[in-house]
Amino acid sequence: MSMKRFFLLAVLAVFCSCNTVPLYVWEGVSPDIPSDTLRQWFSDWKAHGVTGVCIGSADTATVRRASALAHAAGLEYHAWVPCMPQEGLPAHWYAVNRLGQRACDFPAFVPHYKFLDPHNPEVRAWLRERLLAIAALPDVDYVQLDYIRYPDVILARGLWEKYGLDMHEEYAPADYCYCDACVADFQARTGLDIRTVEDPSAVPEWARFRCESVTGLVCELVDAIHACGKKVSADVFPGPDAYARRMVRQAWNEWPVDMLFPMNYNDFYLEDASWVGTITADEVQAAGSVPVMCGLFICPDWRNKATVTDPEASGLLPAELARAARAALRSGASGLCLFTPSRMSPEHWSALQHL
Repeated sequence: MSMKRFFLLAVLAVFCSCNTVPLYVWEGVSPDIPSDTLRQWFSDWKAHGVTGVCIGSADTATVRRASALAHAAGLEYHAWVPCMPQEGLPAHWYAVNRLGQRACDFPAFVPHYKFLDPHNPEVRAWLRERLLAIAALPDVDYVQLDYIRYPDVILARGLWEKYGLDMHEEYAPADYCYCDACVADFQARTGLDIRTVEDPSAVPEWARFRCESVTGLVCELVDAIHACGKKVSADVFPGPDAYARRMVRQAWNEWPVDMLFPMNYNDFYLEDASWVGTITADEVQAAGSVPVMCGLFICPDWRNKATVTDPEASGLLPAELARAARAALRSGASGLCLFTPSRMSPEHWSALQHL
């Protein structure tokens, strides 16, 4: 390490020791990532004031290695695991859309949207065992549930143009789950065969049934992970009432998790940075006593943001990051989470120094 870089990190460490705002980061890793790379990342992020890391990997050996290195750097470790999109599992485990198509064969929007059916007991048992293997690792503090939802029956407004869609109504190819078991269980509860309804979106009990399917799965997972002595965090859509329930069937205010990470990505909703404070206030009220870590989406090429048309390549400029972070904290957020640290420029890090 050069003396100049050592001095910079030392200065940052002194500053960050005075910064009491919990700060998390999301970052995905592959199984072949070198341990030296992880050590360097964790050291750098710690120097920038990061409290904990949400590291995306479903490989238990990678999670074991990364979590031990994170603890050695003094960081809390959230094992960030995508839940419902999966490849290569039994066909009857996958959700069925309103057109009668299984998600494994006809994924909505993008190829990886091969979503399992959260109402399926076999899916629940498989996912529980998978997550328990991760929770059992000694240096995992939290199992973080990601994609714990249905596909977006309505996409965020900023993505409509990207996918060439007008989604003022629920999008039938992404409206799940109409498998035989879900339809029969809903009919047993309500007396209504949802397949015979011209506009299922006009039936609030049907939306509620899907929300309860996700909530039931979350409750089972949380109970199992808590029994291992570990905690559970969850990545969720904004809201819940404004977006999450309607878009992806997440009634996350009913989940018994230990920490919530709403993905308050304002550019996806064609909103400015001030919107982050408004939506965070709603989330904090909905979450009750559960800490809310406001998720913020960082612009990777921020000097050229004006030329970017895809929200997934956009995000917060340094000045916008400061405004969004302050607004979230004023609205009651317990902390912040950045997507992702690899997108953070020196100017972005500097913007967080005076919250």
